[in-house]
Amino acid sequence: MEEIRHRLDAHGVKFTPQRYCLMAFLMENEGHPTAAEIFDGVNRLDPRSSRATVYRNLKDMVEAGLVREVAVEGRSARFDAKGIPHHHFICDKCGGVENMTWFDVPRPPAGAVGDRVVREYELILRGLCSSCVAASPTLSVRTGGISTG
Repeated sequence: MEEIRHRLDAHGVKFTPQRYCLMAFLMENEGHPTAAEIFDGVNRLDPRSSRATVYRNLKDMVEAGLVREVAVEGRSARFDAKGIPHHHFICDKCGGVENMTWFDVPRPPAGAVGDRVVREYELILRGLCSSCVAASPTLSVRTGGISTG
């Protein structure tokens, strides 16, 4: 409980039982749940939490930098408690979101961002996950794409 309280305090977010449950759920969840899945999980921990409260707290935590929203094209956004820095891989076929070990990515040159102020950046890789590659006989990891024979 103290770790979550400390994280909330460090980001200027007031500690409440509902926010505690939301952070506890995300920190214990290995996957990247949708807002609906987070509501279901939080509701199991604290049945008094309304959908509106959970969604509002989730939005507040994203804005405070405690939680990362991972956009998945054509599907519901996924969420991830920020902890150890990592990148994401999103599968084009199944929509799965996987954590990838952090590796340094060059900071964009100043001219590329104009007069914008960059707060942070991350890398999202897209393609086919290992399960979808294995299920598709015409694809090969060795060739990096469609097999020629």
